[in-house]
Amino acid sequence: MEQPKDNGTEHHDRDHGPGREAAAGTAGDFAEHLKRLGYGPGSIRILPRLVMEFLERSGKMPAETGPRDIMDHYLHLQERPHRRRPGGLSGAYIAQHTYALRLFFAWQLQQGRTDTDPTGGLDFPRPDRTERKVPTREEVRQLHGAAEDHRERAVLAIFYGCGLRRSEGERLRTGDIHFATGLLHVREGKGGKRRAVPMGRNVAEDLRAYISGTAATGEGPLIRGRDGNGMKGGSMNRLVKGLAQRSGIKGDITLHVLRHAIATHLLEGGLSVEHVRDFLGHAHLESTQIYTHIGRDMLWDL
Repeated sequence: MEQPKDNGTEHHDRDHGPGREAAAGTAGDFAEHLKRLGYGPGSIRILPRLVMEFLERSGKMPAETGPRDIMDHYLHLQERPHRRRPGGLSGAYIAQHTYALRLFFAWQLQQGRTDTDPTGGLDFPRPDRTERKVPTREEVRQLHGAAEDHRERAVLAIFYGCGLRRSEGERLRTGDIHFATGLLHVREGKGGKRRAVPMGRNVAEDLRAYISGTAATGEGPLIRGRDGNGMKGGSMNRLVKGLAQRSGIKGDITLHVLRHAIATHLLEGGLSVEHVRDFLGHAHLESTQIYTHIGRDMLWDL
C-alpha cells in the first residue's frame, strides 16, 4: 500500500484557506474519530493524512467545500506524481483518497459542521480487482441439501452458520457448544482472543444431532475423522468441496468462502458492520467492511 510521505516540501496549489496548522488539527480530530470507531492503526495513521492533503490543497474549510472541489482533487490525483518513485499514483491509492474523503465528510455532516456532504452525489470508478465470489443464500441451501450425514451438516453449521475461521474450527471442542444459552464459545481466536458466537435455531439443531450421534466428551474435538481424532482443516475443506460438487454449485467453495458468505449475508440482512465485526472476531472495523459491496442476499439461518 502506498503511503503519503510528508517531508514539508510538498507544493500546494493555494496559499489561502485553513492553512497547515488548522488542517492538521482537523485531521487530528478525524484520527480520534476513527479510533473511537475501531479502525486499525494503519488506517488511523494514513486516512487523516490524505484528508489533510486535500484540505491544504483546496484551501477551503470543510463547510465551504463542494462537489467541484472534490472532483478537482480527484483529477489532480490522476496526474500527481508519486513522491517516492517514478510514475503516478495507482488506482488503489487514489481510491484510498476518495474513501478517506467520504468518511471525513460523512463525519463532518454528522457533527453538524457542514450542511451537506460534498462526496454524496459523486461516483468514482473502482480500481480493477478480482471480486470475492461467495455463494448465494440459495446456494448455501443447496450445500445443506447435498449433505449426506450429520457431520457434513455440522461442518456447514460451524463455518457458515457461526462464521468460524479454519483454525478455530479445528480447535473446537464438544464442550464449547452451549445449547442452553444458544452460544458457541471460541476459546482462542485470532490474536488469542475469546468470543461467544450466537447460534441460529437450525444451526443448533444440526450441531445437537451430530453430537448426539457421537461418543464425544466435553473436552474431545467436536469434528472428528473416521479414526476418532480431530479432523484437520484440510479434510474439512475437502468435505465442503465434495458438497459443492454434489450440489452442482460452480466456483471454489472452501471453509474461508463460507466465512465470507455469512459475513456478506449478515450485512445485507441489515446487521451493522460493528456487530458483524464482533461476530467474526475481527480486531478492526475495516476488516469487516470488505464484505459490504458483495451481493444482495438476505441472511438465511442455515
